[in-house]
Amino acid sequence: MADGSRIEWTEATWNPVTGCDRVSAGCDHCYAMTLAKRLKAMGAEKYQHDGDPRTSGPGFGVTIHPSTLDVPLQWRQPRVVFVNSMSDLFHAKVPVGFIQDVFDVMRRTPQHTYQVLTKRSLRLKRLANQLEWPTNVWMGVSVENADHVDRIDHLRAIPAAVRFLSCEPLLGPLDDLQLDDIDWVIAGGESGPGHRPLDPEWVRGIRDACEQAEVPFFFKQWGGRTPKALGRELDGQLWDGMPEMTA
Repeated sequence: MADGSRIEWTEATWNPVTGCDRVSAGCDHCYAMTLAKRLKAMGAEKYQHDGDPRTSGPGFGVTIHPSTLDVPLQWRQPRVVFVNSMSDLFHAKVPVGFIQDVFDVMRRTPQHTYQVLTKRSLRLKRLANQLEWPTNVWMGVSVENADHVDRIDHLRAIPAAVRFLSCEPLLGPLDDLQLDDIDWVIAGGESGPGHRPLDPEWVRGIRDACEQAEVPFFFKQWGGRTPKALGRELDGQLWDGMPEMTA
């Protein structure tokens, strides 16, 4: 966990699960997998379990960490918390009971706002009725290109107080993006070695769809060699829209 975050749309991260597997094109240059390899080499306890080399990597095997469940209870000041920046809570290897434990902690800490993001939207939909959904939980899905807009339909079925999309890394246009029952959209380009280019028209298309639907739009970055290499301005301004805090 980290009490503080460099991610522009959150304030802290909490990782009761670490590790994952690549499932779609947005995972190809996964920052978390690269970081896990480095943390394993440094001897970090949470990153000693290796994943399948075909889909994961050193230190990135899916691992639950029950000892970290009480971390948010120790934070006195309210925080916006990104849950599992180093994993996916709805990965098939995360037991349902542990997901329920994570949700129980979120329910017991209404002073915090939790942002949960998944690419496993079908499992999310299937498990939704087994979970309690407190109003301080924001649920999101990653949609990197038009091949995965079905994740949005899965998200619409979830009884979360706030539903959001993360279109990052954005790898193609999302034409005719439908935002009914969606409360927030994040977009951004890829960063790091081998980053794939971001077409400004793809971003403008998402922004325009948000404005038409009156949905807050957050543009995180253009990407490049480093996350901040090309800045965050779109058409001469910053786009920092967010939903109202529900906690």
